Amino acid sequence: MPSQKIKVVALSSGGGHWVQLLRLRPAFDETNLIFATVHEGYRADVPGCEFRIIHDGNRSQKIALLKSAVSILFLLLVEKPDVVISTGAAPGYFAVRFGKLLRMKTIWVDSIANAEELSMSGQKAGRCADLWLTQWPDLASPDGGPECWGNVLS
Repeated sequence: MPSQKIKVVALSSGGGHWVQLLRLRPAFDETNLIFATVHEGYRADVPGCEFRIIHDGNRSQKIALLKSAVSILFLLLVEKPDVVISTGAAPGYFAVRFGKLLRMKTIWVDSIANAEELSMSGQKAGRCADLWLTQWPDLASPDGGPECWGNVLS
């Protein structure tokens, strides 16, 4: 019996987080990949891939943040991925937290824009992720912090 492909949900908010997530796409060529983000217009960036919309939210928009959390939890419950990966921000935090609670493998890749310190979402999500990555060697930490495997710009 042929083995089934691993199902991956790759989720992020918009802007630079989305661009960085797209740059990771080749790493998931042999998977059943589902992209999830906050803008319908981004569907054109991932032709041939499954695509889901989630609500956007941030810490200054409490109701939107709650809607975001609920939409992400629902997505993970329906799709049941093996792996959840995110480049941020708040929606990515929820994806990693809920993924971990649902016993899915989780990966957090902190934004390359955070050169001086890890993002707030990254600090929170990274601590519960199965794999926590930073794109800056100076922010890597051998004692429970993120690892640096390079960056998405190289």
